[in-house]
Amino acid sequence: MRSGGRATGGRNDLVLVINSGSSSIKYQLLDPESGVVAASGMVDRIGEEQAGIEHQVDGRTIQHRQPIADHTAGLRLVFDVFAESGHDLATAGVRAVGHRVVHGGEVFYRPTLIDDDVVAAISDLSSLAPLHNPANVAGIESARELLPGVPQVAVFDTAFFHGLPDAAKTYAIDAKLAAAHGIRKYGFHGTSHEYVSGRVAALLDRDPADLNQIIFHLGNGASASAIRGGHPIDTTMGLTPLEGLVMGTRGGDLDPGIFAHLVRAAHMDVDQIDEMLNRNAGLKGLSGVNDFRELQRLIAAGDAAARLAYDVYIHRLRRYLGAYLIELGGVDAITFTAGVGENSPQVRADALAGLSRFGIAVDPARNTAADRAARHISAPGAEVAVLVVPTNEELAIAQAALRVVAAQRAD
Repeated sequence: MRSGGRATGGRNDLVLVINSGSSSIKYQLLDPESGVVAASGMVDRIGEEQAGIEHQVDGRTIQHRQPIADHTAGLRLVFDVFAESGHDLATAGVRAVGHRVVHGGEVFYRPTLIDDDVVAAISDLSSLAPLHNPANVAGIESARELLPGVPQVAVFDTAFFHGLPDAAKTYAIDAKLAAAHGIRKYGFHGTSHEYVSGRVAALLDRDPADLNQIIFHLGNGASASAIRGGHPIDTTMGLTPLEGLVMGTRGGDLDPGIFAHLVRAAHMDVDQIDEMLNRNAGLKGLSGVNDFRELQRLIAAGDAAARLAYDVYIHRLRRYLGAYLIELGGVDAITFTAGVGENSPQVRADALAGLSRFGIAVDPARNTAADRAARHISAPGAEVAVLVVPTNEELAIAQAALRVVAAQRAD
């Protein structure tokens, strides 16, 4: 549940959730029990002259555009705007700060109370997520400085997939080399996949232990998971978030030989290839745009490159759908979530087209309805439930952070 109003729980039930990116800070102040959001916003373009903040509270928006040197300055601005809006974080009764951290490696596989050693370990994992973990650390260090008396908890994107079966998480490369450098499939978007899979079980009124699920988290970053009995058995992202589905700026699965070919033929170095794969591949690499709404506009205008990009995107979705159907030995529910998954009826319809022989059918009216709540979109009588379930990673992080703090106090 989301709202622009004040949290309805007690003032001591609030959790501040921080998602610190390379040049942005997204945040929410919310009540983990009710899910009601007291305030939310984003600081963007950190390090640029045109940086600023957009803050939503009590049904109004506060905006400021000004240079923001770094994440510490960005979080200070967040605190200033909270105070300006009448929600001073120093006196708001914040019980915990929950931080989204992208990569936990083999070290972190559950929500973890942050201390100096934890910050150092997250920083040490930056080689596995060079675009993400350093920014996560910057946000953590800034929040610890600004709220020194409040417990801080790291919630890891990789945690849900920590227990993948050996056959699913192991790459067929030199085993000693892989062990020495922590090379395995870790998976990402785990907070979202775990939250959504739990919501699916509740919506179907089924025990998660009795369900086989496929979940498509489709945003600018995209991933899919196969979940049996509440536990993931496979996922599309791997050592890094580059593997798997076609994404906004990432291409997903590639022949590894492409890397060596680019070095030899295009004279690109490692950093240039890494930049291309993370920032200029995927839909953007094929069509020039990574915003899905713009891609659909180009397709409607007859743009051939945009049409091809969309077709490649859908082809990859269907490939993994087929693979996970076989891995699971059948599926009870297929769910779409995140920005594209929740808002593009065309993607949902095309991804599942022609699969009635497998018990999978989308009802056109349900699929195109304006309803934005969690809902069924499968055809009446279809064997497999097809659902759209809005993700809420902030709520999941807040609830996890509060559990950690409560457990610490109980000890």
